[in-house]
Amino acid sequence: MEDSASKIQEISSIENILQNLLFEKQAFDLELSEIESAISELKNSSQDSFKLVGNLLLRFDKSKLLLELEEKKKILEVRIASLDNQEKIFSEKLLSLRKDILG
Repeated sequence: MEDSASKIQEISSIENILQNLLFEKQAFDLELSEIESAISELKNSSQDSFKLVGNLLLRFDKSKLLLELEEKKKILEVRIASLDNQEKIFSEKLLSLRKDILG
């Protein structure tokens, strides 16, 4: 009986972890979407490019801004892939624990 109680507690813990992973992934997905939109707009723009730095709006070289955004995009894609992998591992563990409890 105590083994089942500890498994139920572990299930609850894993469900919380999965929920946190989902929230984090949603935030990264939103940021990635914004960066992709900014890249698209910047590529299609023939006007001067600006970047907000603190409270200042500064003119920047378009190619440098594109490079910076592409780098941020790559980092976010790696983070999202890592979260996907963690989600898969925890989901499999959760499924296994539920099967153990149910028989």
